[in-house]
Amino acid sequence: MTLIARHLVIMGKVQGVFYRNWTVQTARALGLVGWVRNRTDGSVEAWVEGLGPQVDEFIRLAHDGPSAAKVSHIETGDVVPKGMRSFQERATR
Repeated sequence: MTLIARHLVIMGKVQGVFYRNWTVQTARALGLVGWVRNRTDGSVEAWVEGLGPQVDEFIRLAHDGPSAAKVSHIETGDVVPKGMRSFQERATR
């Protein structure tokens, strides 16, 4: 199977509700690599790489996120995989 990558911007009540922690745990559980970070505009940004079915499942789950989150919508774009080795939390940007 071919690796794919998606760039996500998750909007809504997604900061201060452990969304980044949830993202790291969920991505790792699905065998995905990439990163997640808060953005200064209040959204959460993520780069997710892996096999298509797992990436699609992550995006499906990301619409709910952790129980305290209220996701209004997710902007998703196709990107070229970078061959990352793990899934990490990054500093706010």
